[in-house]
Amino acid sequence: MGEESGAPRRAWPLFRSFRGWRPADLGADVAAGLTLAAIAIPEQMATARLAGFEPQIGFLALFAGAVGFAAFGASRLMSVGADSTIAPIFAGALALLASAGSARYAADAAALALGVGLILTLAGAFRLGFVADLLSIPVVTGFLAGIAGHIVVSQAPALIGVAPPAGSLIDQVAALARELRATNPLSLGLGLGVLAIMAAGERVSPRFPGALIGLALATALTAAFALESRGVAVVGAIAGATLKLTIPAIAPDELAQIAPLALIVGIVVMAQTAATTRSFVSDPARGPDVSRDFVGLGAANLVAALTGAFPVNASPPRTAIVAETGGVSQLGGLACAALALLLAAFGAGLVAHVPHAALAGVLLFVAQRIVRWATIRDLWARSRAEFALAIVTAAAILVLPIQQGVGVGVILSLTHGVWTTTRARLTELERIPGTSIWWPASALRRGETAPGARVVALQAPLSFLNAYEFQQAIQALPAPGLKLIVVEANAIVEIDYTGAVILAETVRSLRADGVDVAFARLESVRAQQSFARQGLEALVGRDHLFHSVEEAITALSRPTAGDRPGETR
Repeated sequence: MGEESGAPRRAWPLFRSFRGWRPADLGADVAAGLTLAAIAIPEQMATARLAGFEPQIGFLALFAGAVGFAAFGASRLMSVGADSTIAPIFAGALALLASAGSARYAADAAALALGVGLILTLAGAFRLGFVADLLSIPVVTGFLAGIAGHIVVSQAPALIGVAPPAGSLIDQVAALARELRATNPLSLGLGLGVLAIMAAGERVSPRFPGALIGLALATALTAAFALESRGVAVVGAIAGATLKLTIPAIAPDELAQIAPLALIVGIVVMAQTAATTRSFVSDPARGPDVSRDFVGLGAANLVAALTGAFPVNASPPRTAIVAETGGVSQLGGLACAALALLLAAFGAGLVAHVPHAALAGVLLFVAQRIVRWATIRDLWARSRAEFALAIVTAAAILVLPIQQGVGVGVILSLTHGVWTTTRARLTELERIPGTSIWWPASALRRGETAPGARVVALQAPLSFLNAYEFQQAIQALPAPGLKLIVVEANAIVEIDYTGAVILAETVRSLRADGVDVAFARLESVRAQQSFARQGLEALVGRDHLFHSVEEAITALSRPTAGDRPGETR
């Protein structure tokens, strides 16, 4: 059983993914780590640039993610590191505080990672996994589409070989349109070539190291034909990155801006981590442990903060690679991180001739992959309203400052949930002829009613969101000859204080008018507890609480003069 089942967890040992590990598993983990490195290392370089850092800092982020999660996380398969979903969010916000590449920018990013780490650790410790569900699927779909748009626009200048424009996303698009005439065909060819190799490689196998092959070819061509002299921009000489522990320092006036940004990034990380944990269950016997993986991501971000990196996130595509290559534990991720760290320390010269356009090609591939095209098509076919919700979320991410767009997405998701609950209407039930089953009335089927009785259901929790409408609908039911209303309560899984007060008022009012009220199938334990705690059980009477509608009708229905039992509508 998984975490959602409420199964008890034992103490939290470190390096839990190594539980039951055997020397015979070494080969599978090493193979998974090498395959992961071939795919992750180029991606980490590109994502670091997207986050406003030199490419080698991406290796530190990958190392921090692997070590922190391996020590404190639960999943054997999860891959953690620099992530293109959150990089545009915090890069755009931090750029308002300091120039990308400056010491102040690096300090703010480390402080942000510290804040995200604390939020995730507390969320895991207090088992706040439900926070990850604040973003509905349509909102997440729109969010990812908007993020993909930001990635495309941010990488377009490197792809076509022009200077990156400033301003809002719309301003950047307008500026790029004017710069199209200045496109460097060599840069464009290198970038699209890497994109094509990655796309073709993925069709062959998700484990195909298309990014590594594409970057290697683009770098070799650039060096062999001296393309730098023909306008192709390259990474150039960079300093090696070594591990050194530092305490993030943040100016007091910037704390007010970084704290809400940490909350937004934390929510996005929780949503993506929960989805990854549930999609790739590494221990079927125990099931997914979302809260423990939150702690692992929290530790990964804390390590990132202390090593001078930036916020990290779980990666669904890289986690899928570990699963497909037969990874047994987090040893594969640690091996990948060790290779990245060696490259960061001693391989700075190897990336000097990597074209910016090639890194842009890597990120363009990532951008098209994170857009959930199948979900968008499915939303259009099945729910136009929720399709519109996805589009509005994407537009908010694209048009507004990105952190505000994420906030709008969270608000839209919560509003959609509230709207769904308040849409619940009182439904009248009828007996299916020849059975004891009571079912929602339908124009396609003639159902039976009980003389002098009406059976209704509210297919939602009873709360302040719908209690008054429920009261109005119940009070509109009485008609000449009506003596009994049975509420089929199977779907009422919760009753809050407002719902209980309004329900009590309704019962008293109906009984004062001579209409009895009973409840059937109040199955939710929480609703039963609310009934007892808030006095509803005493008011309604235990003899008016039934296991089935038919039982209630048999016990309480009193035929009136002229009625025939079991009359058909």
